[in-house]
Amino acid sequence: MPENSDSNSNVIIVIPARHASSRFPGKPLAPIAGRPMIQHVYERARQSARASRVVVATDDPLIRDAVQSFGGEAIMTRSEHRTGTDRIAEVAIHVPADAYVNVQGDLPLIRAEVIDAAIDALLSAGPEIHVSTLCVPITTPEDIMNPNIVKVVSDFDGNALYFSRAPIPWVRDAGERVAARHFKHIGLYAFRRDALLEFPALPPGELERVEQLEQLRWMENGYRIAVAETEAYEGVEVDVPADVVRAEEFLRARTAKQ
Repeated sequence: MPENSDSNSNVIIVIPARHASSRFPGKPLAPIAGRPMIQHVYERARQSARASRVVVATDDPLIRDAVQSFGGEAIMTRSEHRTGTDRIAEVAIHVPADAYVNVQGDLPLIRAEVIDAAIDALLSAGPEIHVSTLCVPITTPEDIMNPNIVKVVSDFDGNALYFSRAPIPWVRDAGERVAARHFKHIGLYAFRRDALLEFPALPPGELERVEQLEQLRWMENGYRIAVAETEAYEGVEVDVPADVVRAEEFLRARTAKQ
């Protein structure tokens, strides 16, 4: 546990889940190895050593019923939310806590150590830090140029300087031997309650509009984001039906190693 972390903090993991999806309708309920994907995410989140509670925030009775059927806790939220952060902010209005963690419902292989790393990054930071997130070193050169992989650069204190779909940092003198490190941003966040309650009222900025990256709204409105590096992340994200097969293959491979 980090030296400055608050062991008495009340931290809630919130998994935003909606049934409507243009690329994959009903994605949270997609069966993976015989169980709905939302159950995989929920059960892995429950293994967190730093969170006191896990809830699913949804706008769909089917998802609520599915969560309750396996013994999970679900909270109904409004359907008009544009982002998962907005949905979590609604939960924060009614369920007080010191901090909230946004764990996406399409990460069936998320590891508890990753979630705890984001929590520790927030609770060990100074009071001026209201948001934390994670990154992992990029090891595949092609990923640096891939606009679907978001990159992040940080300052000496581990706070984000910028997030981008572009390759940052850009190595200007490609012919020189420059040891540039690139980091992939992992879309998992921890928020302090006061900042989370303010988020729905924050105006989107030009950078968010151009990059289509929600986290830039925090930065454009003057918030600092702590970024912790982790190597425990296994990036199997289910965006389209074909990703279900990949997730099942990962599960089988992991089981075989145990």
